[in-house]
Amino acid sequence: MSSAAAIEAVIAQVCEGIAADGRAVVADFLPTPLVAALATEAGRRAVAGEFSSAGIGHGESRVERSDIRGDRILWLDEHALSSPECALWAALEALRAALNRVTFLGLFSFEGHYALYPPGAFYRRHRDAFLDDDARVLSCVLYLNEAWAVTDGGALRLHLSATESRDVLPLGGTFACFLAERYEHEVMPATRNRLSIAGWFKRRGGASSW
Repeated sequence: MSSAAAIEAVIAQVCEGIAADGRAVVADFLPTPLVAALATEAGRRAVAGEFSSAGIGHGESRVERSDIRGDRILWLDEHALSSPECALWAALEALRAALNRVTFLGLFSFEGHYALYPPGAFYRRHRDAFLDDDARVLSCVLYLNEAWAVTDGGALRLHLSATESRDVLPLGGTFACFLAERYEHEVMPATRNRLSIAGWFKRRGGASSW
């Protein structure tokens, strides 16, 4: 199967999951060499000191709370993307268009950032929705970690109901996507650096999280 056909197949899987349950988890969302290139790009920029401590809230209400969230992030600028980031953006644009055809969610744009969790860092249980801004429709995360094992920890824990949850291993190439207002989730501590690209498909008219 060609790379284009493979991406089309996983996009179809994501659309099916969102339409049925408001969530989807797929392996190998992007070709392995592209995932590795994105990880290399993130590592280069981290060494260059471009990452900063993440916060909670947005605008004037944004604060840094290491007891709630311990990752460091770097926002992606769609007007200044590297070659591997451009390839990622193209795949996400294809996914956005497909989701709109299948689910009629009215997705207008994507915003995202690299997220680097050092060993022991976590993100407490939360929803990706602001009280004063409902622009975020779908939460997405693409993992960039090579050879990740269950014993490394760092799972994304999706809370499906009051009594049921699902852990997603942050193995490179795995892509998780879910309705931002529906699903609470958290990032469990890991024993090694945990790298991803996290972001949101948004509806028109919402404020930027930058």
